[in-house]
Amino acid sequence: MNFDKANAALDSVYTAETPEALAKAYAEWAASYDSETASLGYILPFLITSWVARHVPASEGPLLDAGCGTGLSGPSLKALGYGDIGGLDLSDDMLKIAGSRNAYSELKKAMLGGPLPWPDGHFRVVFSTGVFTIGHAPASGLHELVRITKSGGHAIFTVRDQVFESGGFQAVFDELERAKRWRLVEQSPWFRCYAIGDPDALVRTFVFEVL
Repeated sequence: MNFDKANAALDSVYTAETPEALAKAYAEWAASYDSETASLGYILPFLITSWVARHVPASEGPLLDAGCGTGLSGPSLKALGYGDIGGLDLSDDMLKIAGSRNAYSELKKAMLGGPLPWPDGHFRVVFSTGVFTIGHAPASGLHELVRITKSGGHAIFTVRDQVFESGGFQAVFDELERAKRWRLVEQSPWFRCYAIGDPDALVRTFVFEVL
């Protein structure tokens, strides 16, 4: 069953202890990722477009899908009138699938938490789902996302409940706010990231304006 396979795959990515192990887990999952996460009712790649559309006019860009995976968000944004969408991911296999969707203007291999291959203030908005979660990108990765977002732009992303406190996200939020690098515009309540499976997996979406 896709449901059982998806849960097993989630376990493998959540328990990866190194970036290399995480990349390997996603390489092995890439071919069946879409169907298996769909079986769990994974809504984040589609739901994030609601926050992007709420805060970013379709005439403005470019956009960055940070941790784009197989590129599920790209076609939805393209359908809403957004162009010039870039993507980054740590997995070559995931990026290959994302590229096949014909929704991204550029795709680059990079990992959140390390340096990103774009200049300061390059993007109108950076958005990310399912990346600030168990065993994945650290809260410190937000610094680079802010750096590559232009003043007046937005950083829109989800954080998993289990890492919000333990991962020090509030401390990074406060640090960037004190440095006058961003301000909080909106935050959602905690909600399920899988509409069908794993009812205890909760996330919150944050929207910051970069200053």
